[in-house]
Amino acid sequence: MNFSGIKKILVIKLRHIGDVLLSVPVFRALRENFPEAHIAALVNSGTEEVLEASPLIDEILVFDRSIKKMNFSQKYIKEISFLRTIRRKGFDMAVDLTGGDRAAIISFISGAAYRIGHDTREGFLGKRYLYTRLAEKNDNHHTVLQNLEIVKQFGIKTDNLSVDISIPEDARLFVKKVFEKNGINKIKTTRLHPLLVREEFKGDIFSEGNAKVVHVHPTSRWLFKCWRDEYMAEVINWLTDRGITVIVTSAPDKREMEKAKRILSLVPSLVTRHSSLLVDLCGKTTIKQIAAISEVSDLFFGVDSAPMHIAAAVGTPVVALFGPSGAFHWGPWDNNISNFKFQNSNSGNPYPEKNGIQTFGIHTVIQQDWKCVPCGKDGCDGSKTSRCLTEMKTEEVINILKGNLNI
Repeated sequence: MNFSGIKKILVIKLRHIGDVLLSVPVFRALRENFPEAHIAALVNSGTEEVLEASPLIDEILVFDRSIKKMNFSQKYIKEISFLRTIRRKGFDMAVDLTGGDRAAIISFISGAAYRIGHDTREGFLGKRYLYTRLAEKNDNHHTVLQNLEIVKQFGIKTDNLSVDISIPEDARLFVKKVFEKNGINKIKTTRLHPLLVREEFKGDIFSEGNAKVVHVHPTSRWLFKCWRDEYMAEVINWLTDRGITVIVTSAPDKREMEKAKRILSLVPSLVTRHSSLLVDLCGKTTIKQIAAISEVSDLFFGVDSAPMHIAAAVGTPVVALFGPSGAFHWGPWDNNISNFKFQNSNSGNPYPEKNGIQTFGIHTVIQQDWKCVPCGKDGCDGSKTSRCLTEMKTEEVINILKGNLNI
């Protein structure tokens, strides 16, 4: 490993919620290899909640993204102040999981003797010289493994590849109240690692019952990743027609809220006898509450999004619709399967095919097997609409849901 005097470690992940969550195994590798070190995470504002209360992390530093919208003088003052704060922390090691120019500069300014990142030709001239160690990148590997390889190539390893999230007491109580209010009788199912479950929640906190619950999150911050509204409504209606309780969530973002409400307006059961089986929590949940909802659900159904990764992290089976994104990079991660399949293997792809329907453990990705999929673009021909999603039929999706729900 050839590292000495490591007392403080900075891990930089200036991306979105799902990206930050998928970096958790790196923190575990660092904790296991440097058990006495102070480990800090630097993340964008709005993503920090996904790492809060993690036993692997001592400190969370937040980069205020609003800095980017300030005028030049304000931005300059804020940026310099932020960099000085990082410098004063006195980090011995900086691990850049972001790959962007800003993260490279922060890594260098931190003053850390060891600065680790991916070897990349992207960015400004001379960027690669800001690091002391560069890891080779394999674009064929899943994002979880790409993150881990940055430290693994320098001897920092872990046998536990789980992507997990802690759920606080108030988030579980929030879900309990939602269940009570809507008359949902459900046996609590805690799938998290015992260390992440508070003692008072190791028993059942829900009334015993056999209600079947599906958590549906139909939206994404990127609307070109979303399915047709009428098709999503048809699936929700199909679920409630079979006596399954559906909890629908979305981010509080205006565009996502509008899309979610439009979907719900198309659900016939909303105005029929099945309306009690449809719980609308759109824009009303935090990241931790989203995790708590998925934790007690029998299945998560939705599109490629952060809540999809959160559901997988709490061990709930996922059925996800993918469009222009590659499942080989972003498919839901199965913690149990990954821990024996990848820890001692050179294989880096739980979703080995370019596209099509694929499974990884308890999770299923539904994607068109078209030659142009995945394209990585924001819709077809700049339209912000992805035909590979809009032309995906409900019959195929429902058949897969039947198998996952045993109905």
